[in-house]
Amino acid sequence: MQSPFANMPPVVKNLLIINIIFYIAMFALRPFFNMELYFSAYYFGSPDFRPWQIITYMFMHSSKDFMHILFNMFALYSFGPILEGTLGSKKFFNFYFLTGIGAYLLNMGWHAAEIHAITGSFTIPNSQVEASYFAYGGGEAQAAALYSLYNGAMVGASGAIFGILVGFGMLFPNLELMIMFIPVPVKAKYIIPVYIVLELFLGVKQYSGDSVAHFAHLGGALFGFLLIKLWGIKRPNNFY
Repeated sequence: MQSPFANMPPVVKNLLIINIIFYIAMFALRPFFNMELYFSAYYFGSPDFRPWQIITYMFMHSSKDFMHILFNMFALYSFGPILEGTLGSKKFFNFYFLTGIGAYLLNMGWHAAEIHAITGSFTIPNSQVEASYFAYGGGEAQAAALYSLYNGAMVGASGAIFGILVGFGMLFPNLELMIMFIPVPVKAKYIIPVYIVLELFLGVKQYSGDSVAHFAHLGGALFGFLLIKLWGIKRPNNFY
């Protein structure tokens, strides 16, 4: 039986393998080493922030929701090879990580704005002391929100995946996609912008219980758009 990695371009193949290895190691090493603490991404002012997390968070996924890694890897498997074949492996490698870094920057920039709106500052002194979150008034709900903004972990390849989706939509706008719950194929130039607008709405609305980093998705999408434009990548003329 043919390997599922056969005929797959090298960067996508290795990204899939590394993500799977990280996911398995997260459970296997848990008694000895907390990968979620050291490799997830935290706000720059958090006591748990480490510089390398800006890269490693892309290979971490939720240990409580298997669908998180499944959907991300399925999207990478589906759209990544076409984009890597168009950009070339080296440029696709740079594209993937730059969009992932952009996702972190925009998401944490949004967190910084929210923290500043509450505290008047981008960092909190004595952040490990629980009482410090109540020092700005607003009661228990605001203190909990501030704690979550300051110390919540960000994980997943979703930001880079959104960069890939936007790059794909820009270069192959008329390619028809089958979307779950939609019985007819929809062109990429229609479905991807709708998805981006939905992410913006959900990010601004901030529904209770929604733990998705919508601004990370938007950051990846934004950087994906900018890179395609800055690099001057043109639509393939010979692609149907």
